Amino acid sequence: MAETNMLDRREVVARLLRERGDALVVTGLGSPTYDVHAAGDHDGNYYLWGAMGGAALVGLGLAQARPDRPVLVITGDGEQLMGLGGLATIGVAKPRNLTVVVLDNQHYGETGMQASHTAAIDLVKIAEACGFAEARTIRTQDEMDALGSSLMGPASGPRLVLVRIAAENPPRSLPSRDAVFVKNRFRAHLGLPQG
Repeated sequence: MAETNMLDRREVVARLLRERGDALVVTGLGSPTYDVHAAGDHDGNYYLWGAMGGAALVGLGLAQARPDRPVLVITGDGEQLMGLGGLATIGVAKPRNLTVVVLDNQHYGETGMQASHTAAIDLVKIAEACGFAEARTIRTQDEMDALGSSLMGPASGPRLVLVRIAAENPPRSLPSRDAVFVKNRFRAHLGLPQG
């Protein structure tokens, strides 16, 4: 039976970022990038363009390089399905500062809203099997509100939060598509040389 009263993706992302503090944010290809940008561009946002399936692993590398900062990956169900092996690698690495949020509308929004496999495959159970310290599904606004800023605090290992969202395609909010600019801006935010 199909779920009703699904959460609004833009509201979910805005809520996640409201109390981001010094978190570094990596976005998955397509709609998650548009959602994060719509919530407010930030020098600590690393928008991925053309890296389908790689968001969680980019987040892992960043979490390992900067264990002093929380790292939040915001990606979609289709993108995370393509990167399933990354969940195993994250589970073995066990970073304490990495949270992967999967916006799950059970559709491939970038290619025409075809049904994705997450109606039959539970990404939360996969994350648990991979050794994530915490994995859960959010379906209601009350659960979203209870989540609050807890994702930015310390954890005993990686976390995965799957948020059931409505299958909608809101207007695109496009950050710069210049990968060199995005990289250099992010490196400058981290106090690293650009180049």
